Amino acid sequence: MTTKIGIIGCGWLGLPLATSLIGKGHVVKGTTTSKDKLELLKKNGIEPFPITLTENNIQGPIEDFLHTITTLIIDVPPKLRGKGPKESYIAKIQLLHEAIKKSSVQNIIFTSSTAVYGDVEGMVNEKSLPVPNTSSGKQLVQCEQLFKNDSSLKTTIIRFGGLIGPGRHPITMLAGKQNLNGGTAPVNLIHLDDCIGIIETIIETDHFGDTINAVYPEHPTKQDYYTQEAIKRNLPLPHYTQTLGKTYKKVESCSIFLINNYDFLTTIN
Repeated sequence: MTTKIGIIGCGWLGLPLATSLIGKGHVVKGTTTSKDKLELLKKNGIEPFPITLTENNIQGPIEDFLHTITTLIIDVPPKLRGKGPKESYIAKIQLLHEAIKKSSVQNIIFTSSTAVYGDVEGMVNEKSLPVPNTSSGKQLVQCEQLFKNDSSLKTTIIRFGGLIGPGRHPITMLAGKQNLNGGTAPVNLIHLDDCIGIIETIIETDHFGDTINAVYPEHPTKQDYYTQEAIKRNLPLPHYTQTLGKTYKKVESCSIFLINNYDFLTTIN
């Protein structure tokens, strides 16, 4: 069934997601903060809208963008790092929520992060209580609750693990680094193909109202995994210090398998 879908944020995930949805027969509207990117979206069959979220207002034709959309994917991560002034991610999302309330949108997919679990030790799953220890993690939890507590919207929260895929892999920054900590920690990663596959399966099965950890089910240690990834790419090996007696966070994805028996598409190796 054809659905009119909106994607706030047509970046590394949003753009290929949009083109994949269009290939499945959906109509997709997409936003970008760069006017130079509008033509790229249009060439990919996406109806483009120049929209920027700030903590004070929404710049751009947000009403036109939301008009006739029934399912909205929010893929705007907090940008709280760097030396520039920090904006309130919560304020941005609150303004977006207010605009959504005035629109035809019924279903929400809000992309979050497993960072909301903080530095807890041992296995965590969707029933685990978030204990974020970073500003971005704390704000993500508040934004998750903003939508989950709104009974007029059917919202699915996707807490993605570390994202890997074309042009994006942690080993490119870790290669050759010395005295890295946490070598015995498990990796909690997911490939772009599965980010797209999970979102599409949620839409196709109308699986709204859940919270999902989106992490590949295999968890090699960082030392083993990134050493092998460096070898595969002919990069300098990362060096880890030995950490004894510490248990690290391993994120379990339970809810994914309730969605049409979802089967992961791409390994992290």
